[in-house]
Amino acid sequence: MTGMSSVDLQLPLLPPVPVAGCGVCAVLAERRTAHLRVGDFSGATDRSVQIRRHDAGHGGE
Repeated sequence: MTGMSSVDLQLPLLPPVPVAGCGVCAVLAERRTAHLRVGDFSGATDRSVQIRRHDAGHGGE
């Protein structure tokens, strides 16, 4: 087949680890767990993104 391009699939990111002692991280992690309990993977992913972005304030990437 001509004209088709390849797809570059990457491995999914590991869930970010909340920083111990940080209240914001703890709340986001609790919410992520609650989303996972009810099968809301979109909500859980959103909380992971928030943890990852918030972690930058802790010296993360």
